[in-house]
Amino acid sequence: MEPQWDDLRIFLAVAREESLSAAGRRLKVDPATVGRRIGRLETAFGSPLFVKSPTGYALTDSGQRLMQHAMRIEQTMQVAAEELSGETGRMTGQIRIGAPDGAANYLLPQVCSEITRDNPDLEVQIVALPRVFNLSKREADMVVAVSPPSAGRLMVQKITDYKLHLAAARWYLRKAPPLETLADLKQHNIVGYIPDMIFDKELDYLHEAGIEKSTLSSNSVSVQVNCVRIGAGVGIVHDFSIPFNRGVQKVLAEEFSLTRSFYLVRHEDDKRLERMNRFSEALCNGMRDAVQKLEAQT
Repeated sequence: MEPQWDDLRIFLAVAREESLSAAGRRLKVDPATVGRRIGRLETAFGSPLFVKSPTGYALTDSGQRLMQHAMRIEQTMQVAAEELSGETGRMTGQIRIGAPDGAANYLLPQVCSEITRDNPDLEVQIVALPRVFNLSKREADMVVAVSPPSAGRLMVQKITDYKLHLAAARWYLRKAPPLETLADLKQHNIVGYIPDMIFDKELDYLHEAGIEKSTLSSNSVSVQVNCVRIGAGVGIVHDFSIPFNRGVQKVLAEEFSLTRSFYLVRHEDDKRLERMNRFSEALCNGMRDAVQKLEAQT
Protein backbone atom coordinates (compact mmCIF):
# COMPACT_ATOMS: atom_id res chain seq x y z
CA MET A 1 0.00 0.00 0.00
CA GLU A 2 1.38 3.39 -1.02
CA PRO A 3 1.37 6.05 1.73
CA GLN A 4 -1.08 8.90 1.18
CA TRP A 5 -0.41 12.61 1.78
CA ASP A 6 -3.05 12.72 4.52
CA ASP A 7 -1.18 9.98 6.40
CA LEU A 8 2.07 11.92 6.03
CA ARG A 9 0.31 15.07 7.30
CA ILE A 10 -0.69 13.15 10.44
CA PHE A 11 2.84 11.76 10.76
CA LEU A 12 4.27 15.31 10.68
CA ALA A 13 1.82 16.46 13.36
CA VAL A 14 2.82 13.61 15.71
CA ALA A 15 6.52 14.22 15.03
CA ARG A 16 6.14 17.91 15.87
CA GLU A 17 3.81 17.56 18.84
CA GLU A 18 5.38 14.33 20.19
CA SER A 19 1.91 13.20 21.24
CA LEU A 20 -1.08 11.51 19.59
CA SER A 21 -3.57 13.62 21.51
CA ALA A 22 -1.77 16.91 20.78
CA ALA A 23 -1.50 15.98 17.09
CA GLY A 24 -5.20 15.16 17.08
CA ARG A 25 -6.06 18.55 18.58
CA ARG A 26 -3.88 20.28 16.02
CA LEU A 27 -5.57 18.49 13.12
CA LYS A 28 -9.04 18.17 14.73
CA VAL A 29 -8.81 14.37 14.46
CA ASP A 30 -9.58 11.79 17.15
CA PRO A 31 -6.35 10.50 18.82
CA ALA A 32 -7.38 6.90 18.15
CA THR A 33 -7.61 7.72 14.45
CA VAL A 34 -4.17 9.34 14.63
CA GLY A 35 -2.77 6.16 16.17
CA ARG A 36 -4.34 3.98 13.48
CA ARG A 37 -2.97 6.15 10.68
CA ILE A 38 0.54 6.02 12.17
CA GLY A 39 0.21 2.23 12.40
CA ARG A 40 -0.84 2.13 8.74
CA LEU A 41 2.25 4.12 7.76
CA GLU A 42 4.53 1.86 9.78
CA THR A 43 3.00 -1.17 8.05
CA ALA A 44 3.45 0.44 4.64
CA PHE A 45 7.13 1.22 5.30
CA GLY A 46 7.78 -1.99 7.24
CA SER A 47 9.52 -0.09 10.02
CA PRO A 48 8.56 1.60 13.30
CA LEU A 49 8.51 5.40 12.97
CA PHE A 50 8.10 6.30 16.66
CA VAL A 51 9.12 4.94 20.01
CA LYS A 52 7.18 5.86 23.16
CA SER A 53 9.50 7.73 25.54
CA PRO A 54 8.95 9.35 28.97
CA THR A 55 8.42 12.68 27.21
CA GLY A 56 6.10 11.36 24.48
CA TYR A 57 6.54 9.99 20.98
CA ALA A 58 10.12 10.19 19.74
CA LEU A 59 11.17 9.57 16.13
CA THR A 60 13.14 6.43 15.33
CA ASP A 61 15.96 6.55 12.75
CA SER A 62 13.41 5.58 10.08
CA GLY A 63 11.07 8.29 11.35
CA GLN A 64 13.85 10.87 11.13
CA ARG A 65 14.50 9.94 7.50
CA LEU A 66 10.80 10.04 6.64
CA MET A 67 10.49 13.44 8.34
CA GLN A 68 12.76 15.08 5.77
CA HIS A 69 10.83 13.63 2.83
CA ALA A 70 7.46 14.45 4.39
CA MET A 71 8.48 18.07 4.97
CA ARG A 72 9.48 18.45 1.32
CA ILE A 73 6.13 17.03 0.24
CA GLU A 74 4.40 19.42 2.65
CA GLN A 75 6.17 22.37 1.08
CA THR A 76 5.24 21.20 -2.43
CA MET A 77 1.58 20.94 -1.40
CA GLN A 78 1.67 24.44 0.07
CA VAL A 79 3.21 25.90 -3.08
CA ALA A 80 0.64 24.11 -5.23
CA ALA A 81 -2.22 25.37 -3.07
CA GLU A 82 -0.86 28.90 -3.28
CA GLU A 83 -0.56 28.79 -7.06
CA LEU A 84 -3.91 27.10 -7.73
CA SER A 85 -5.77 29.50 -5.46
CA GLY A 86 -4.37 32.45 -7.38
CA GLU A 87 -3.01 33.95 -4.16
CA THR A 88 0.62 34.29 -5.19
CA GLY A 89 1.73 37.79 -4.34
CA ARG A 90 -1.01 38.18 -1.72
CA MET A 91 -0.62 37.77 2.02
CA THR A 92 -3.43 35.62 3.39
CA GLY A 93 -3.83 32.81 5.89
CA GLN A 94 -1.90 32.40 9.15
CA ILE A 95 1.76 33.16 9.85
CA ARG A 96 3.34 32.48 13.24
CA ILE A 97 6.46 34.35 14.37
CA GLY A 98 8.64 33.22 17.25
CA ALA A 99 10.65 35.95 18.94
CA PRO A 100 12.54 36.78 22.13
CA ASP A 101 10.26 38.79 24.38
CA GLY A 102 12.13 42.07 23.92
CA ALA A 103 11.36 42.13 20.20
CA ALA A 104 7.93 40.58 20.74
CA ASN A 105 6.84 43.21 23.26
CA TYR A 106 8.37 46.41 21.93
CA LEU A 107 8.74 45.96 18.15
CA LEU A 108 6.47 43.31 16.67
CA PRO A 109 3.09 44.69 17.84
CA GLN A 110 3.35 47.90 15.83
CA VAL A 111 5.15 46.26 12.89
CA CYS A 112 2.68 43.39 12.55
CA SER A 113 -0.36 45.59 13.09
CA GLU A 114 0.70 47.69 10.09
CA ILE A 115 1.17 44.58 7.95
CA THR A 116 -2.24 43.14 8.87
CA ARG A 117 -3.91 46.52 8.35
CA ASP A 118 -2.71 46.41 4.75
CA ASN A 119 -3.59 42.71 4.40
CA PRO A 120 -6.98 42.11 6.05
CA ASP A 121 -7.05 38.39 5.16
CA LEU A 122 -3.78 37.74 6.99
CA GLU A 123 -3.60 36.41 10.56
CA VAL A 124 -0.31 36.94 12.41
CA GLN A 125 0.53 35.09 15.63
CA ILE A 126 3.40 36.34 17.80
CA VAL A 127 4.91 33.74 20.14
CA ALA A 128 7.11 35.43 22.75
CA LEU A 129 9.39 32.94 24.48
CA PRO A 130 12.87 33.37 26.00
CA ARG A 131 14.32 30.33 24.24
CA VAL A 132 15.37 28.93 20.86
CA PHE A 133 12.52 27.86 18.55
CA ASN A 134 12.48 24.63 16.53
CA LEU A 135 11.43 25.42 12.96
CA SER A 136 11.48 21.76 11.88
CA LYS A 137 8.71 21.07 14.40
CA ARG A 138 6.84 24.10 13.06
CA GLU A 139 6.72 25.81 16.43
CA ALA A 140 6.77 28.88 14.22
CA ASP A 141 6.88 29.72 10.51
CA MET A 142 9.79 32.08 11.07
CA VAL A 143 11.87 33.23 14.01
CA VAL A 144 13.48 36.48 15.07
CA ALA A 145 16.79 35.46 16.66
CA VAL A 146 19.58 37.32 18.46
CA SER A 147 22.33 35.27 16.82
CA PRO A 148 22.44 33.41 13.50
CA PRO A 149 22.10 29.61 13.75
CA SER A 150 25.01 27.61 12.39
CA ALA A 151 23.25 24.32 11.58
CA GLY A 152 20.13 23.09 9.85
CA ARG A 153 18.46 23.71 6.50
CA LEU A 154 17.72 27.34 7.26
CA MET A 155 17.64 30.71 5.54
CA VAL A 156 19.10 33.49 7.69
CA GLN A 157 19.08 37.20 7.01
CA LYS A 158 20.18 40.04 9.23
CA ILE A 159 17.32 42.39 10.08
CA THR A 160 19.00 45.24 11.96
CA ASP A 161 21.43 46.25 14.69
CA TYR A 162 20.08 47.61 17.96
CA LYS A 163 21.65 49.20 21.03
CA LEU A 164 21.45 48.57 24.75
CA HIS A 165 22.49 50.80 27.65
CA LEU A 166 22.44 50.86 31.41
CA ALA A 167 19.22 52.48 32.58
CA ALA A 168 17.35 53.35 35.75
CA ALA A 169 14.23 55.14 36.91
CA ARG A 170 14.79 58.86 37.54
CA TRP A 171 13.34 58.72 41.05
CA TYR A 172 15.61 55.76 41.88
CA LEU A 173 18.66 57.79 40.84
CA ARG A 174 17.58 60.71 43.03
CA LYS A 175 17.63 58.60 46.21
CA ALA A 176 20.42 56.14 45.31
CA PRO A 177 24.19 56.57 45.79
CA PRO A 178 26.02 58.60 43.11
CA LEU A 179 26.45 56.83 39.76
CA GLU A 180 29.27 58.49 37.88
CA THR A 181 31.46 55.56 36.77
CA LEU A 182 31.03 51.84 36.18
CA ALA A 183 32.81 51.21 39.48
CA ASP A 184 29.89 52.93 41.26
CA LEU A 185 27.57 50.10 40.17
CA LYS A 186 28.86 48.09 43.14
CA GLN A 187 26.80 50.35 45.39
CA HIS A 188 23.58 49.79 43.44
CA ASN A 189 20.95 47.11 43.09
CA ILE A 190 21.37 45.38 39.73
CA VAL A 191 18.61 43.93 37.53
CA GLY A 192 19.56 41.23 35.04
CA TYR A 193 19.11 37.76 33.59
CA ILE A 194 19.02 34.56 35.64
CA PRO A 195 22.49 33.21 34.71
CA ASP A 196 21.56 29.59 34.07
CA MET A 197 18.54 30.60 31.96
CA ILE A 198 20.45 32.69 29.43
CA PHE A 199 19.63 30.80 26.21
CA ASP A 200 22.04 32.72 23.96
CA LYS A 201 25.52 34.04 24.72
CA GLU A 202 24.54 37.37 23.12
CA LEU A 203 22.25 37.97 26.13
CA ASP A 204 25.03 37.84 28.72
CA TYR A 205 25.00 41.62 29.13
CA LEU A 206 26.09 42.00 32.76
CA HIS A 207 29.32 40.09 32.15
CA GLU A 208 30.34 42.70 29.57
CA ALA A 209 29.72 45.47 32.10
CA GLY A 210 31.94 43.71 34.62
CA ILE A 211 29.00 42.93 36.90
CA GLU A 212 29.27 39.58 38.66
CA LYS A 213 25.69 39.11 39.83
CA SER A 214 22.31 40.79 39.94
CA THR A 215 20.15 41.67 42.92
CA LEU A 216 16.90 40.96 41.08
CA SER A 217 16.80 38.74 38.00
CA SER A 218 14.41 37.24 35.47
CA ASN A 219 14.58 35.21 32.26
CA SER A 220 12.26 37.81 30.69
CA VAL A 221 13.39 41.13 29.21
CA SER A 222 10.00 42.65 29.93
CA VAL A 223 10.16 41.69 33.60
CA GLN A 224 13.64 43.19 33.84
CA VAL A 225 12.47 46.45 32.24
CA ASN A 226 9.51 46.61 34.62
CA CYS A 227 11.85 46.10 37.58
CA VAL A 228 13.94 49.03 36.35
CA ARG A 229 10.83 51.14 35.76
CA ILE A 230 9.55 50.72 39.33
CA GLY A 231 12.94 51.67 40.78
CA ALA A 232 14.25 48.24 41.77
CA GLY A 233 17.73 49.06 40.50
CA VAL A 234 19.94 49.57 37.45
CA GLY A 235 19.65 47.26 34.46
CA ILE A 236 20.82 46.89 30.88
CA VAL A 237 17.86 47.53 28.61
CA HIS A 238 17.16 47.83 24.90
CA ASP A 239 17.16 51.45 23.82
CA PHE A 240 13.97 50.75 21.84
CA SER A 241 12.16 49.80 25.07
CA ILE A 242 12.85 53.11 26.85
CA PRO A 243 10.16 55.21 25.08
CA PHE A 244 7.53 52.74 26.38
CA ASN A 245 8.63 53.19 29.99
CA ARG A 246 8.08 56.70 31.24
CA GLY A 247 10.59 57.86 33.81
CA VAL A 248 13.37 55.49 32.70
CA GLN A 249 16.59 57.01 31.40
CA LYS A 250 19.99 55.84 30.19
CA VAL A 251 22.92 56.15 32.61
CA LEU A 252 26.67 56.09 31.95
CA ALA A 253 25.89 56.13 28.23
CA GLU A 254 29.37 57.42 27.39
CA GLU A 255 31.06 54.66 29.37
CA PHE A 256 28.98 51.64 28.42
CA SER A 257 27.03 50.67 25.31
CA LEU A 258 26.25 47.39 23.59
CA THR A 259 25.30 46.70 19.99
CA ARG A 260 23.47 43.51 19.10
CA SER A 261 21.60 42.29 16.02
CA PHE A 262 18.30 40.66 15.12
CA TYR A 263 18.18 37.95 12.46
CA LEU A 264 15.22 36.45 10.64
CA VAL A 265 15.41 32.67 10.40
CA ARG A 266 13.22 30.61 8.08
CA HIS A 267 13.18 27.01 6.94
CA GLU A 268 14.98 26.51 3.63
CA ASP A 269 11.94 24.84 2.07
CA ASP A 270 9.82 27.98 2.55
CA LYS A 271 11.75 29.99 -0.04
CA ARG A 272 9.26 28.95 -2.73
CA LEU A 273 6.29 30.37 -0.81
CA GLU A 274 5.64 33.84 -2.20
CA ARG A 275 3.49 35.04 0.69
CA MET A 276 6.24 34.07 3.16
CA ASN A 277 8.78 35.98 1.09
CA ARG A 278 6.56 39.04 0.96
CA PHE A 279 5.83 38.86 4.68
CA SER A 280 9.53 38.46 5.54
CA GLU A 281 10.39 41.56 3.52
CA ALA A 282 7.64 43.61 5.18
CA LEU A 283 8.64 42.35 8.63
CA CYS A 284 12.33 43.18 8.20
CA ASN A 285 11.62 46.63 6.78
CA GLY A 286 9.16 47.36 9.57
CA MET A 287 11.53 46.24 12.33
CA ARG A 288 14.37 48.33 10.92
CA ASP A 289 12.14 51.41 10.82
CA ALA A 290 10.77 50.79 14.31
CA VAL A 291 14.22 50.38 15.89
CA GLN A 292 15.49 53.54 14.20
CA LYS A 293 12.51 55.64 15.28
CA LEU A 294 12.43 54.38 18.88
CA GLU A 295 16.17 54.69 19.43
CA ALA A 296 16.01 58.28 18.18
CA GLN A 297 13.65 59.08 21.07
CA THR A 298 16.12 58.07 23.80
